[in-house]
Amino acid sequence: MVAERRRRAAEGLSGLLLRVREDGKDSVPEHPYLYETDVEISLVGGGCKSPVENFWNGSSAVYILQKAVSVQESNSMEESRTDDAVYASEVLPKENPGALALSVGRAKQLISLYTMLQNPNMTYLGTSELDVLPPLWARCDASDPRHTYWIGAEPLRAGNKVTGLNIYMVSCDGPTADKTRFANLEELRREHKIRHHSSVVTTKGFARYVLIGAAAVEGPTAESACSISVDITWNGVEKILETPPLLSAATVNIALESGDPRSPVFHLYRELQFLLALAEGLKMGVIEWPEPSESESALKLVQEFLTDLKKKLDGDCVFGSKNETEQIKCDTAAVESCMGSVFDERGDLDFTEQLWCKMRSVSSYQELIDCFTLVIKSLQRGEIQPWIHQGSSSFLSQLIQQSYHGRMEDVSLSDITPIQMLLEIGLEKMKKDYVNFFIGKSRISLLFQDYFISTSVDLQEQVNRVQKLHHMLEIMVSCTGLLNFRHENLFPLTQICMKYYKENPLNEKHVFQLPIRPALVKKFYENDNPEVWKVEISSGHGQKEVKTTWQVSTNAPVEHVTSDNSGFLLDSTVKGSSEEKLYFITMTQCSQVHFT
Repeated sequence: MVAERRRRAAEGLSGLLLRVREDGKDSVPEHPYLYETDVEISLVGGGCKSPVENFWNGSSAVYILQKAVSVQESNSMEESRTDDAVYASEVLPKENPGALALSVGRAKQLISLYTMLQNPNMTYLGTSELDVLPPLWARCDASDPRHTYWIGAEPLRAGNKVTGLNIYMVSCDGPTADKTRFANLEELRREHKIRHHSSVVTTKGFARYVLIGAAAVEGPTAESACSISVDITWNGVEKILETPPLLSAATVNIALESGDPRSPVFHLYRELQFLLALAEGLKMGVIEWPEPSESESALKLVQEFLTDLKKKLDGDCVFGSKNETEQIKCDTAAVESCMGSVFDERGDLDFTEQLWCKMRSVSSYQELIDCFTLVIKSLQRGEIQPWIHQGSSSFLSQLIQQSYHGRMEDVSLSDITPIQMLLEIGLEKMKKDYVNFFIGKSRISLLFQDYFISTSVDLQEQVNRVQKLHHMLEIMVSCTGLLNFRHENLFPLTQICMKYYKENPLNEKHVFQLPIRPALVKKFYENDNPEVWKVEISSGHGQKEVKTTWQVSTNAPVEHVTSDNSGFLLDSTVKGSSEEKLYFITMTQCSQVHFT
């Protein structure tokens, strides 16, 4: 009778797993599938964040099994979380309302059924011809003495045939700052040898240090965040929590959002925001004019600028000389003083670029029209003969070129025309600003212009690409100023960023990764505690390789983990300002089941 029930349960699970896999071929199903009234089955993959990625490095889609949530339970959970939110939300991991764990016993039953399905010898189940199923992970409630939070099963294959399974048990304790609760490396090695009957084991270490913490900068202007960490791996671990040797392999992880008022290129960010406002106004037909950033109105600045040019037309000064550009530099003197040599203001601003600098402070549509009216009348009367960069393609540049020959087409400054004219000259100016940095500091080939500063796409797409350039600039400037990166590091980092942005839309949450030598950033972490530290003990080769992983981390690696001591909240408050970190301790053990 028991065997018959297991057979029916296995057949029911088999049919559902196949259906979930089939439904997930084109896209991941939005809703979980119900098994035997108490279990939800979801397929996670296709770029979705996996709940087991912190302790399993597989790349395939996986089945996630957890307790099914009834409507009554869901409502009860919502009410409970609302009551506790004020006290616990800042220190406890945030839990997904549907992330209810199964009892460890129920999870083991499901893993057992999955094992039966994958065993080609179970012919009475009709599994001999069954395709290899994705790995399966069951979320557990840690009700056993080992505090098991996940149990997983991963098929071992030889071609299209399943030869066995890797069975994973993931346990977690903490958080704690008590290092006497940490494992002893020799004991871990000895236990691994006994469990797997191995005479030889190897060890591999991993450590992650946060070099620059992710902290939002809140203010009336913008919010931003910068996070820079380094991942270090090495072989031959000698003790728990050892500092990685300098011969390790290291990768810097950089995630940065633009808009930090402390950034040395914040003035460019504000300039970009005005450009974006113009682009949005051009698209929507309505523009929200920013507050004037200058003490004088844009109209007055343009009048003075044109008057100065008229005086110089009959004089000895050459337009675009040092005296001309000095005035532009004075406009950003405060910024320049703190920027040093990180971002140099260009000294070759032409007429349209200088005009953009004056007109960035326009505060109304009428003022915009008045400014361009002054410029066009001065050109028509021949009162100015401004210099512009070769290759400038804006409408205003075309009018200037026409003025050289004493004839200009009529211009109707109505509707979206003045907005487009200002957007065009702003785009040209900012593109040259970014090119000046990347060519000068990163020494990147002009070949990248084909994409990032192309004029063959519409204005909105050009603005999108300028946004990408600014994000790359912020990353380079941060790495230069905070990590002291030089050309040998900036060059490959810029290439990585450019490759990503040629293929993807703007994403300021993307983590860019750059391989480096640990010595480059050692001074930032050598006296610090790691955010993550783990040792991987392994034996065997190929499909017979088995691993034991012991890890400490400041963040819970299991999203549904609960504190194992009532003093957690108190400890977090008292020790929050000390150098001792609270660590979650995670152990992942692997065993194998062989079918042949």
